[in-house]
Amino acid sequence: MGRLTFSSNITLDGCIDHREGIADDETHAFFTRLMDEGGAMLWGRITYEMMESYWPSVACGITDAPQAMREWAIKLEAKPKYVVSSTRTDFPWTNSHHITGDLRTVVQQLKDATPNGVLLGSGRLATELDRLDLIDEYQFLVHPMIAGHGPTLYASGLPTTRRLALISATPLRCGAVAMHYQRAR
Repeated sequence: MGRLTFSSNITLDGCIDHREGIADDETHAFFTRLMDEGGAMLWGRITYEMMESYWPSVACGITDAPQAMREWAIKLEAKPKYVVSSTRTDFPWTNSHHITGDLRTVVQQLKDATPNGVLLGSGRLATELDRLDLIDEYQFLVHPMIAGHGPTLYASGLPTTRRLALISATPLRCGAVAMHYQRAR
């Protein structure tokens, strides 16, 4: 059975706004490695639409980007992308799949069918999946900044505290720290 890993950029004050954080070659290499290790991506509709509006044009060379970003975009183009949405049914981006039904059941089925694991990259969806006790690991890139605004991680709360076991903490040259945790069960 594959694992569900939640990964996100986050500032010291918990902001997960995609416009906050350091976007350099090293941080893109971090997320490219995570994506390479996983078998599929899982997003909510909002994250999908944000990604869909930019990365396909980088992958095909329409939008100019540094090499690390282009590498990420090309690999993302090929990666299976699963999207949870109750308001949209058409997902035309290459290798995109709409998943519907009981969230616990469909995500568990996706985990079971993906031996290399599923990389979750949506904050709001992560809250729902954590409430369902489906997230196995957390890989956060903690940026050395205070945003002073939201959205913030787990803004709507969880029913209980999640105890985590530290797997690794790797500082990057830019000052960010890659934090890898596993659920302590």
